[in-house]
Amino acid sequence: MDSLGKLLELYPALAAVPPAELRAEWADGAAVMQVPKDMRLFAPGAQCGGFPLVLAGEARVFRMAPSGRQLEMYRLTPGEICLVSSASLFSGETLTAHADMQTDGALWLIRPPLFERWMQSTPDFSRFVLGQFATRMSDLTALIDALAFHRLDQRLAQALLGQGPRLQSTHQQLADRLGTAREIVTRLLKRFEAAGWVALSREKIDILQPAVLRQVAAGEISG
Repeated sequence: MDSLGKLLELYPALAAVPPAELRAEWADGAAVMQVPKDMRLFAPGAQCGGFPLVLAGEARVFRMAPSGRQLEMYRLTPGEICLVSSASLFSGETLTAHADMQTDGALWLIRPPLFERWMQSTPDFSRFVLGQFATRMSDLTALIDALAFHRLDQRLAQALLGQGPRLQSTHQQLADRLGTAREIVTRLLKRFEAAGWVALSREKIDILQPAVLRQVAAGEISG
């Protein structure tokens, strides 16, 4: 992305910040980063280097247990904000999760002092950040509820839905999203396949009966 106008299309709240400051920060170019797939953006214990805005691509934010098992918290795409980075900047504490790029992309980092100034002096920008922060917290609460109260077959059915008739994913990637072991996901997927709900192939899952999976996700039938 090489246009300030395109940045404002993705993050229109930035139009309310002092134009001279925004233009100067963008023209400096030092905070615009091209990020390749699989690049680690941050890790627990590090200081937050700035408020990241995704200009292109997709990042995955997750927690990792000492055993190496991962739990995906959320995905970060253009137009969205990072809950973990925001919380770190608000509190002054270090970061509490990992973030990796899932695709090639680009980020623009708003330096912490400038982020703080805009939060204090620009109500539209502050409302945008706090509104997205609240949305991310709501999503995270739903994830906690799912982990605490939903059966794994429900959560797996939910993960398979809403992404079209074919899902490109490995069993390990699904296990990471659900915070469980790959072997458990494989066992459940084979049960789904035996029931005729999905068809499995290498790194692909064809959704054959989405209506039934919706019933599983709702807890109406057992997977």
